[in-house]
Amino acid sequence: MQELFDSLDRAILMELQKDCARSVAEIGAIVGLSQSPCWKRIRRLEEAGVILGRVALLDPAKVGVGTAVFVTIRTNQHNEAWLERFAAAVRAIPEIVEFHRMSGDVDYLLKLQVADIADYDRIYKKLIRTTELYDVSSSFAMEQIKYSTAIPIPEPS
Repeated sequence: MQELFDSLDRAILMELQKDCARSVAEIGAIVGLSQSPCWKRIRRLEEAGVILGRVALLDPAKVGVGTAVFVTIRTNQHNEAWLERFAAAVRAIPEIVEFHRMSGDVDYLLKLQVADIADYDRIYKKLIRTTELYDVSSSFAMEQIKYSTAIPIPEPS
């Protein structure tokens, strides 16, 4: 994917990750392009699938879901039908904001944003009703030390 973009594209991507609500003219001025060439580059990056979407980032605590929970799941079911059922169940729970299939001792890792421990327990009960799970372990984040949605962008070669 690196061959799809040059140093100007990289600069545009970095600026969009900082604040995508700025105008194309503002972003262009920062990276040294006029509005039209900047817009064409952004459109090309969108069409290539480099830019997946543009969103507003919310403060979880201010919207009532300030407790982050990391859930590790191990299963003894390693077949496609089980995974399809489990993935569908996970996708149907909005409090689960990340879902990863892992290597190593843990099969799946979930990140949830919930109001509190009781709210997590409600989600946990919903989750264990959906599919057979061998082991579920939860850890509650005590403090968020670093948070970023920005993806590091390698320098062009």
